[in-house]
Amino acid sequence: MPSGCDPLIEDIEDMVSFNDPTPHDRQSARKSIIPRSRKKKELLSNEELQADSLIPGTQKIWMKTWGCSHNNSDGEYMAGQLAASGYKMTDDPAEADLWLLNSCTVKNPAEDHFRNSVKKAQEQQKKVVVAGCVPQAQPRMDYLKGLSIIGVQQIDRVVEVVDEAVKGHSVRLLGQKKDGGRRLGGARLDLPKIRKNPLIEIISINTGCLNACTYCKTKHARGDLASYPIEELVERARQSFQEGVCEIWLTSEDTGAYGRDIGTDLPTLLWRLVEEIPEGAMLRLGMTNPPYILEHLEEMAKILNHPRVYAFLHVPVQSASDSVLMDMKREYCIDDFRRVVDFLKERVPGVTIATDIICGFPGETEEDFQDTLELVKHYQFPSLFINQFYPRPGTPAAKMEQVPAPVKKQRTKKLSELFHSYNPYDHKVGERQFVLVTEESFDTQYYVSHNTFYEQVLVPKRAEFKGKMIEVEIYEAGKHFMKGRPVEDSKPFTPSIAAPLRKGEVSGLMREPMANGVKGAASVPPDPGLLLGSYSLDRELLKKLGIGFALAAAILAFIVEKLCRMY
Repeated sequence: MPSGCDPLIEDIEDMVSFNDPTPHDRQSARKSIIPRSRKKKELLSNEELQADSLIPGTQKIWMKTWGCSHNNSDGEYMAGQLAASGYKMTDDPAEADLWLLNSCTVKNPAEDHFRNSVKKAQEQQKKVVVAGCVPQAQPRMDYLKGLSIIGVQQIDRVVEVVDEAVKGHSVRLLGQKKDGGRRLGGARLDLPKIRKNPLIEIISINTGCLNACTYCKTKHARGDLASYPIEELVERARQSFQEGVCEIWLTSEDTGAYGRDIGTDLPTLLWRLVEEIPEGAMLRLGMTNPPYILEHLEEMAKILNHPRVYAFLHVPVQSASDSVLMDMKREYCIDDFRRVVDFLKERVPGVTIATDIICGFPGETEEDFQDTLELVKHYQFPSLFINQFYPRPGTPAAKMEQVPAPVKKQRTKKLSELFHSYNPYDHKVGERQFVLVTEESFDTQYYVSHNTFYEQVLVPKRAEFKGKMIEVEIYEAGKHFMKGRPVEDSKPFTPSIAAPLRKGEVSGLMREPMANGVKGAASVPPDPGLLLGSYSLDRELLKKLGIGFALAAAILAFIVEKLCRMY
């Protein structure tokens, strides 16, 4: 009997008898076999080969921004990042898949409009992401429940938040940016952005402030002062000019306080910036409160006299009553304000001083209001922002004894009538002025330009004037503007060192530099789909590759299944 280890079969060939078909016979027989047909399963409509409609980065987004130029700058940055990431920004809210609402908390009406927009978006079954000062200050408001929120210092993460919102998730990013325990000014300045006006760059030089005004809600959102380093601001200005910008606006909650947290000051920054401004381009300084500009009056007068800086300053007074200013915690008296205005008017001939006034602040008496009227009569401010007091929830002023609503309304009307009783530009009819043309009028009939005092001058709507410095003769003056006709023997001057970006084109996608290291940019605009920076290229490329691989895998699986059914 053979043992278990003895081989039962000498060779694998022994398993095939001579009666078995050969491999050749098997192959020949297979040709005559007719495969049995299988009933094809009908594909459901949702099983058809198509791209996933919820893949983030493929949707249309409509964005609405309320409020100050700082908020508008934040909106431009958010739009730029979303566009660079593949999202399509649209001007039509109806066709958008998601609404990005960038809010302002300064006044009740602005927040009411924001709240109504949130409700409208939800009624239309739109995805909603909210940003700005309202959700930053009050994220637990009932109408914000379940919504994704982008904090004012988290705008560099807008793509992450929108990606999650598209997928139906709620994300809230409300933290502060810090470096070694020190609070930073906010998101990086070199992020992609879409300028609302390709000729104007808005640069936020700091966020927050050093005050604690009793009526202000913005402080709850923006916090204490945090300034950007001078080098970062200068680099941002330099890049803007390389992209065809011819006007820069510096903005913040209080530009006069700039640098106090990082050991520098506003004049130091301004002198550095003017070195970068091309001939014919202009810089406009944003709002500054009286306490912090007082220390720099001499230097500020020199800067405002610079040919590439508008002789314009926005200094809010709010009231001409010291008792009201004290209740507001404005940290200056009316004599301080007068000193600022008188000094600049003397040292900067023709300077434009814009100011703000609140009517009906709690405790304001008739005598207090009369002091304010006298101030306006004396200076006849060409630009005056009149605000009826609205108590903002959570502010100390909201708990004070309020002036009756009819009285507030009557005082607001009276101040408005005084403001419209004088015409600040009548004496300028017949003057020749150089103006920088940057935008189109609301009625689309004119181009809007500004002279050296940042006074608005309407000029003929001729394409060759846009973005140019031209000489005009003033032939008409209104309350808020003048009209000028081009001087015949004067030629338009181009201040831009490069062709401006196209409307809607993303800033930050650097162009090829000119030869020999000359500062500037190529005169031919790049294809915005090609010269993406590393920020957008990696993300966009990966997204497209991911979609491509998914489609390829689906097609391959479909082919394999078909082959298997055949055999």
